[in-house]
Amino acid sequence: MALSVCIGAVKISAGELRSILAYRMHLSDDVGFSRQQEAVLFGLRLPRVVLAVLVGASLAISGAAMQGLFRNPLAEPGLIGISSGASLFAVLVIVLELKFLTAAFGYYGLAIAAFVGACLTTFLVYRVAVVGGRASIATLLLVGIAINALAGSFTGLLTYTANDAQLRNITFWTLGSLGGASWKTVLSILPFVLISLSCLPWMAKRLNALALGESQAGHMGIHVNMLKRIVVILATLGVGASVAVSGVIGFIGLVVPHILRMAISADNRLVIPGSALLGATVLVLADLISRTLVAPAELPVGIVTALIGSPIFIYIILRERMIKA
Repeated sequence: MALSVCIGAVKISAGELRSILAYRMHLSDDVGFSRQQEAVLFGLRLPRVVLAVLVGASLAISGAAMQGLFRNPLAEPGLIGISSGASLFAVLVIVLELKFLTAAFGYYGLAIAAFVGACLTTFLVYRVAVVGGRASIATLLLVGIAINALAGSFTGLLTYTANDAQLRNITFWTLGSLGGASWKTVLSILPFVLISLSCLPWMAKRLNALALGESQAGHMGIHVNMLKRIVVILATLGVGASVAVSGVIGFIGLVVPHILRMAISADNRLVIPGSALLGATVLVLADLISRTLVAPAELPVGIVTALIGSPIFIYIILRERMIKA
């Protein structure tokens, strides 16, 4: 975070950063910095870095929890329709130009529509997967794939009818960006992300038990259906809010838990909270690269995470194959 707030078109040294923070906290009267540096730090960089921390932590911790729930290392939050639902509703707002949302919610109209889309799609997937009061993991996975495909087809249809300006907005949003970060954006997702970050680590022991199988977990006194419901709801809250303000950012929820399992342990008590820390770190660094690599232009951060995540994921797969061989 310190590295990210200091690097950019307006340079801020470590000493100047300390001076600005001390001055703002009324710990020092020494003004060893320019007013431009102070304005850039608090108006642009700090909210963007804090947003990257929240989004990265939320995506990664939700990915770790979903992998524990599905007992599948390839699982991620997008598997149950969170990202595709958010994308569909966001594209719907962009293409149809639903001005009543802008009139009602202003700048947050698109974000609110995306969050509602993520929640509705996930709710639909879960309701279809529930049979006789029980949600089968395999059914949840298959229904999620089907709903993702359906939402993707509608998104494609809307994209096909969009004009050039709308296509640019759609492309930038679906590739992910933290460029619109502000303190209002941070505060708008903070309650949802904090609920997800504070509650999912408490599910770790139950997810460890679930790894033995649903019947074994049930014999250990765990309400398996309730566990599924809680994990899905918490993941939807965190990821839905994150996608709503940053667009679709891939590979964080998939790769980060894998890295931790390789480096530390498969114990969810370590993987779930550790994913939040590593996910935040990875996205902050990816955002730093995205805004400095082709400065003064800016790459969508989703491209950077894909460029970083894809080789790592391929390496993990090859490494596991070599170990098994």
